[in-house]
Amino acid sequence: MTQSPILIVDDDPDVRDSLRALLESSGYSVCDFQSAAAVLADPKIAEAMCLIADIRMPDMDGLQLQEELARRQIRIPVIVVTGHGDVALAVRAMKAGAIDFIEKPFDGDVLLESVKEALVLSRQNRGQTVQAQAAGTHIALLTQREKQVLEHLVAGRSNKIIAYELDISPRTVEIHRAHLMEKLQARSLSDVIRMALAAGIEPAPKKA
Repeated sequence: MTQSPILIVDDDPDVRDSLRALLESSGYSVCDFQSAAAVLADPKIAEAMCLIADIRMPDMDGLQLQEELARRQIRIPVIVVTGHGDVALAVRAMKAGAIDFIEKPFDGDVLLESVKEALVLSRQNRGQTVQAQAAGTHIALLTQREKQVLEHLVAGRSNKIIAYELDISPRTVEIHRAHLMEKLQARSLSDVIRMALAAGIEPAPKKA
């Protein structure tokens, strides 16, 4: 059984009960909610592996909930459940980042397959988040000049070009490069670039 829960939000208690029974019978941990506001107020959302949300709910619907999660930078795979005639809304939800939509009355096997895909994606997202946090921690150790050299490396520039862009000697660039590689615990330039990209470092623009 997975330790992180799958969240269900639907204002129809019968749908919630049906989804909970299906998922728990397959070994999943489940938490269910009757409104989007209740989901957003629950700390479990930070640990959740997947969210199954009805597209039509009072106050805040599934699409609005998805948009709010994105605004809060909560990266959780969302599967929307739609009723008859809601395909256009479901398409909007998928354009906004939902990974799938399931039509009511839903097929249990189809929903379980969608959940499996969501859990794979969730693990990938978590791995990327951990990688970004680790990279950010290392990059925070760099001096301002070392970070500038890093930004030029991300832009694919040679030591000679970096020296020209920063108005320093190529030897000084080599020293800064050696120091930043040591601080990043990088074994190669590819390690450096991978960590910089994970931390969201942008390539430095060329000198005007």
